[in-house]
Amino acid sequence: MAVLIPALSTCKRTMTPGEKRLGERLEQKLEDDYLIWYEPAIGPRALHPDFLVLHPRRGILVLEVKDWRLSTLHRVDKLQVELLTDTGIKKDKNPFEQGRVYAHALADLLKLDPALVASEGDYAGKLLLPWSHGVVLPNITRKQFHEAQLGEVMPPARVICGDEMTESVDAEAFQERLWNMFPVSFNRVLSLPQIDRIRWHLFPEIRLGEQRDLFVDNHNIMDIPDVLKLMDLQQEQLARSLGDGHRVIHGVAGSGKTMILGYRAEYLAKVLVKPILVLCYNRVLADKLRDLIVRKGLEGKVQVYNFHAWCRQQLVSYQATLPAASNDFNAYADELVNNLIRGVDSGQIPAGQYGAIMIDEGHDFEPHWLKLVVQMVSQDTSSLLVLYDDAQNIYGKKANRQKFSFKSVGIQAAGRTTILKLNYRNTAEILDFAYQFAKDVLQPADMDDDGVPLIQPQSSARAGRKPEVIKLPRFEDKLKAVIERFQSLEREGWHYSDMALVYRYQWQADQAEKLFQRCGIPVKWLKQANKGKGRAPAPQQADAVNFVTMHSSKGLEFPVVAVAELPDVEKLPEEKREEEVRLAYVAMTRATEVLVGLWV
Repeated sequence: MAVLIPALSTCKRTMTPGEKRLGERLEQKLEDDYLIWYEPAIGPRALHPDFLVLHPRRGILVLEVKDWRLSTLHRVDKLQVELLTDTGIKKDKNPFEQGRVYAHALADLLKLDPALVASEGDYAGKLLLPWSHGVVLPNITRKQFHEAQLGEVMPPARVICGDEMTESVDAEAFQERLWNMFPVSFNRVLSLPQIDRIRWHLFPEIRLGEQRDLFVDNHNIMDIPDVLKLMDLQQEQLARSLGDGHRVIHGVAGSGKTMILGYRAEYLAKVLVKPILVLCYNRVLADKLRDLIVRKGLEGKVQVYNFHAWCRQQLVSYQATLPAASNDFNAYADELVNNLIRGVDSGQIPAGQYGAIMIDEGHDFEPHWLKLVVQMVSQDTSSLLVLYDDAQNIYGKKANRQKFSFKSVGIQAAGRTTILKLNYRNTAEILDFAYQFAKDVLQPADMDDDGVPLIQPQSSARAGRKPEVIKLPRFEDKLKAVIERFQSLEREGWHYSDMALVYRYQWQADQAEKLFQRCGIPVKWLKQANKGKGRAPAPQQADAVNFVTMHSSKGLEFPVVAVAELPDVEKLPEEKREEEVRLAYVAMTRATEVLVGLWV
């Protein structure tokens, strides 16, 4: 079965009957090495052909579908069609001409990439793959097509008629109809990297850069990186196929959950009237996401908060009671939530304020927080997306995790959950190191569709450097070894801003800061509040090593990470073992290329 993006179940309600029928035939009658996109937005001009079909041997094909009936055709020429409607004659483009415009624009875009152009032979200077376009007329038979002499304005070989796309049609005959639309054929097969290159150019929204570029448009065809990073087909199909209703994505660290959230936020900002809310627990992650939203120009439609800041904003906006000032942060935070719940229950604070809500790192949320958030989604859309990885749950209690179900908090996601097991962030070496460290605590567990599965990550097989372990008697000596390693990597061409020291305790960071400054290495604190009470923020340099707590590192990533320190699991008290292992696992999986672990 061919891969159709978005999933047919998602786009059926917006399809015409003819488009729906063609989508079903393409999915059923083509093999699994075919890629099909319905109404893709291609390139900077966002052109929208009805279907785009790509095959490694055949090439790329644009298909335009028209649900016309012969009785409604008033006049047709090579450029234009006049249709009889209830309100009079309506003019439309000849779909063959329309497809030609789309196909040429597509080919012109791909030709700008030398890697997709033949450098020698008969086709030197031309695309490495054939490209063409055709028309599908689901409500006109081949006999009617000939009798109406439509072949004079649309080449018969470039048209599929209704009786040629029935459910019983032979798959081979159906495929032959498609590929007869190509005036030429090439004796070559596109490689997977070449197919990814085509996807990278056609759909800028699926490109992956660093997290800071998550929402940034980039249509500069001349600025092509040596190594292309983009969504895989499962991620792309999932991102494009998310419909209304409650949805849950279970994903391991580095599986692209936050990236899918960003794609979804950008899409919904274009189609919803009510604002969109993005929530997470981690304040540093919220700051990062908010910066990206602002850079994208979506701040008028998309609001980003960490959960407790959002609770306070709601209480202030609707003049509800704020908790009394307290030095006990946990008690103050609990009272913020309780006051908001009381405000919503009483009607002082309205429910259904948001057209959509997306929760990143949903495993950090308490059940009663989720129950509150569900009420804030508009019933017109019920658009709620929760991203979840129980292996990264470093706040919730084990007993709560075992008893928790989404249904119990009002999340109706049964049948609408997706599991992402493939880790793209880390190299195979880093992921294996982290998993071996944590595997006795983070055992994979199966649950029903409404539960929370603990998922064993699978590597994308991206190879890299073996993680380095620093075992020295004194913590100061370990830090000196990290500094030497960072300086060595900087001489190799890395920037200090690519590096992070992820720490567990404040004394570790304070000691590290002194040593780093003594060696002339600038430091940037990603959570200034952790740096000590009453101290004024120091100036932050752009190219500086990032200092971040294990808790605040959740959802972030850096090419180079040093973890201070990895616990000795065997010596940990039983009641602390799981929490400390989870924290260390989160810290290690922040590294995309180089991991340095300081062992106690």
